[in-house]
Amino acid sequence: MKYLAFVFILLGSISIFSFSSDLSRKQKAIDLAVLRSVDYKSFRKGEVLEYDASYGIFNAARATLEIQPQPVLINGRPTMHVIGKAKSLGTFNWFFKIEDRYETYIDEVAVLPWKFVRHVREGGYKLDRGVTFDHYNNKAIVIQKDTVKYKVAPNTQDMLSAFYYVRTLDLKNAKVGQIYVVNTFFDKEMYPMKIKYIGKEEIKTDLGKFNCLKFRPTVEEGRVFKEEEDMTLWISDDANKVPIRIETDLVIGSIKLDLVNFKNLSAPLNEIK
Repeated sequence: MKYLAFVFILLGSISIFSFSSDLSRKQKAIDLAVLRSVDYKSFRKGEVLEYDASYGIFNAARATLEIQPQPVLINGRPTMHVIGKAKSLGTFNWFFKIEDRYETYIDEVAVLPWKFVRHVREGGYKLDRGVTFDHYNNKAIVIQKDTVKYKVAPNTQDMLSAFYYVRTLDLKNAKVGQIYVVNTFFDKEMYPMKIKYIGKEEIKTDLGKFNCLKFRPTVEEGRVFKEEEDMTLWISDDANKVPIRIETDLVIGSIKLDLVNFKNLSAPLNEIK
């Protein structure tokens, strides 16, 4: 179920490899001039988001996203270590077992990934892949059975760091129909993720009722999704910009993810009392 991978972008057997820096001292000295600085208060270290996924009538999986409490230093720059997990539940686990793990190390200042690791176990499908990013030279180094370098666009995200970068966007003056584009490197190629703003809407879940901003990400039609706009995303209309619900129609069936638990948000969640 490759859609689980995409879900980890709004809201190998390889160990976490060390980032072998071949950056020159000159590049390190000017990194502040080369890399951007992003002002954000929408998330912080220690944040935990937990989602339940239903596939049709089945309570299919539990997904968690956690920013580790301690920073990790990479290339002399502090990063946030984010771990995303998805695990199938109950009856669904018997006929399609899912046990995925994603990790990214996001620069605390530039909100860009330095390392990304995927461990995917979905039914009979297995994938173990690592990526290191060289944002000074706009390259992604993919480590799987071999090592291959790819040219990427400036300020490229991985599929998990993109989720957090989107939460830094200024949405106060968003116009209906406005499209936000995030350059993302996924499956060894560049993917310009587009997210269209639909408007404001109240959403009721088991956690309560929330004021939300509604978006439609553009997805890849045909492989998993029926149409390009078959995914809908509702994020909290507050300082956190937390995804409250994600719904999508697939080629076969549909899936819904609801936020069911959270910890250590930057601000109180905007619940309607």
